[in-house]
Amino acid sequence: MTRYKVILEYDGTDLIGWQENRQGPSVQSILSDAIFAFCGERPDIVGAGRTDAGVHAIAMVAHFDLKGKRDANTVMRALNFYLVNKPVSVLDCEVAANNFNARFDCIKRHYIYIVLNRSAMPVLDKNRVWWVPRKLNVAAMKRAGAKLIGKHDFSSFRASECQAKSPIKTLDECKITRRGDEIIFEFSARSFLHHMVRNMVGTLVEIGIGKPYDIEKVLKAKNRSAAGPTAPASGLYFIGADYSNDEMSVHK
Repeated sequence: MTRYKVILEYDGTDLIGWQENRQGPSVQSILSDAIFAFCGERPDIVGAGRTDAGVHAIAMVAHFDLKGKRDANTVMRALNFYLVNKPVSVLDCEVAANNFNARFDCIKRHYIYIVLNRSAMPVLDKNRVWWVPRKLNVAAMKRAGAKLIGKHDFSSFRASECQAKSPIKTLDECKITRRGDEIIFEFSARSFLHHMVRNMVGTLVEIGIGKPYDIEKVLKAKNRSAAGPTAPASGLYFIGADYSNDEMSVHK
């Protein structure tokens, strides 16, 4: 058996998310079908993250095992051949150590969230941003976002269906930047709770509009109802994963 590490790009608009199930097309099912078409195998495909329906990826790290040993470039070209016209693409492929695990070896995950802040609705970026036509106060959002950095109980930003054992997480980065009509939110942490990024963005945007949310009080409440709404999936992107071996790290 040979373990392959791949970097995936995907448009999650019409996908049910990363996880394969019977409800519709997922990243796992589409990649699995391509692997089966290539070599007749259906290996377990493990990703660095498990994105929800509608969430995109610029550089999702994953691994799978195949019988025998094939050149990594051959595997990548073959998979992309069978992924033509699919919302998933293999950007890179390499042979990895047999004990490499894209999920459990990951020491940091990186996401961005894109808000389109203008009066005109998006056309070219439809389903790829969150359109917020009301003017946002970026300075106020930055001040609030800085209070999220560090080790906290993030219960107020946790989805009810979250299966994590503990709500305590350490957020390493919360950076907010305006680029023209877009406001880019950047988040980095070893791991995140279910909907944690989207709930943080939803709360920060409410603050940007002028709503009186106090992040310190929201965190202390440890109650989802204390925070703002969940931002739409359309603006969220998984952009990279870090590993203890720097050569295995991917961040775009």
